[in-house]
Amino acid sequence: MTSKNNGLSAALVSNLQDVLSKRKGGNEEKVASDGSAEEVPSTSDSVVAAVEEEEIDDSRPIVLVTNGDGIDSPGLVSLVEALVREGLYNVHVCAPQTDKSASAHSMTPGETIAVSSVNIKGATAFEVSGTPVDCISLGLSGALFAWSKPILVISGINQGSSCGHQMFYSGAVAGAREALISGVPSLSISLNWKKDESKESHFKDAVGVCLPLINATIRDIEKGIYPKDCSLNIEIPTTPSSNKGFKVTKQSMWRQSPSWQAVSAHRHPGAGNFMSNQQSLGAQLAQLGRDASAAGAARRFTTQKKSIVEIESVGVAGKTDTRVKKFFRLEFLTKEEEFRDEDLDVKALEDGYVSVTPLSLLANNDSETQAAASEWISKALNSDQ
Repeated sequence: MTSKNNGLSAALVSNLQDVLSKRKGGNEEKVASDGSAEEVPSTSDSVVAAVEEEEIDDSRPIVLVTNGDGIDSPGLVSLVEALVREGLYNVHVCAPQTDKSASAHSMTPGETIAVSSVNIKGATAFEVSGTPVDCISLGLSGALFAWSKPILVISGINQGSSCGHQMFYSGAVAGAREALISGVPSLSISLNWKKDESKESHFKDAVGVCLPLINATIRDIEKGIYPKDCSLNIEIPTTPSSNKGFKVTKQSMWRQSPSWQAVSAHRHPGAGNFMSNQQSLGAQLAQLGRDASAAGAARRFTTQKKSIVEIESVGVAGKTDTRVKKFFRLEFLTKEEEFRDEDLDVKALEDGYVSVTPLSLLANNDSETQAAASEWISKALNSDQ
C-alpha cells in the first residue's frame, strides 16, 4: 500500500534540500548569527521521500482528517477510505500516533513533536506524537502542508459517545474546535460504541450514514451558504444501519463518571515499558528527551533530605518526614440517567437518531447558531433525497 506524500510547504522542501546538500558536502556546520556553530538537524528518510513525491491536485477541495483515538483506529481508517473512494477530495490526514481520546483541548508547547509519514492509499497522511489539537494546529500552520486552510476539517470517527459534558473531555471534539478557532468549518463524528454490542464493521456503516452530510457540507461551503462560525458534533447510534434519521439537538448535561482506582506499586509499569517497539524513531527520541529531563529532576531530588517511598495504601498519608508516592488509574463509567427533553443529544442518540449538535465558540451565540444550522441541515439533507 502506497500513498503520495503531498502537501509539504515550499519552505520545508527548501530546508530539507539544504540539509541534504550539506550532508553530501560532508556534514558542514551551520554558523549562527552570533558566530557559534549550530548542529545541522537530521531529517527522516520518510519525510525526504515525501518531498520527492510532492504532487498536488489543486482541482479538488482539500479535506483534513484527524481524530482522538489514534491514526490506526478503525474509525479514522474507515472514514479516510470512504473519502478517497468518493474521488471528490484531496484527503489529508494529520492524526495522533497513539490514543489521545480524553486529551480535551490540550496542546504540547515547549516540547519537540515528532511527525512521520504514514502509508494510507490515496491520502497524504502523517502521524504526530501529540494531541488532536496539536495535529490540527500544525496542519493549519503552513509548516507541514503547502496549504494552510482546507475546505473542511473532520475529526473522527471516535469510538464512544461525545455527548453532553463529554465534549469537554473529547480529543475528537477538541480537534474540530481548534479548526473552528482557526476559521475552518469542521465536523466531529462519534459512534456510540457499546462493549457487548458494537462491532468494528459498524464504523463502515457509520461512514455510510454521515457521508451524505459530509458531501452536503462541502458542497454548501463552496456555494457560500454553509452557516458561519459553526462546528457540527455528529453522534451516530450504536447500530448505525438501523438509525431513525438525523435530528438537530442541543448539548445535554450528560457525562460519564470519573472513577479513580488505586494501583499497587508492584503493578506500576517501569519507565522502560514506555519505549515500545511499536514506536517510531522520532517518538522514541522525544521520549528519550523527556526521560533525560526526568532523570535530571530525579538527581536534584537526591540532594534533598527527604526520601521518596512508594506505598500501596489508599488512605490519606499521615504526617511523616518521608515523601509519599502513590499510583492511580482513571476510568470513565457510564451512569444511567433519564432525559426527557427530546431535543437533547443523548436522548436522541439513545432513541436511535443521528444527533447533530451545532457548536459555536461563544456561549451567547448558541441560539443563533442552533437556528441557522438547523435550517441548513434540513435543506441540505432534503436536497440529497
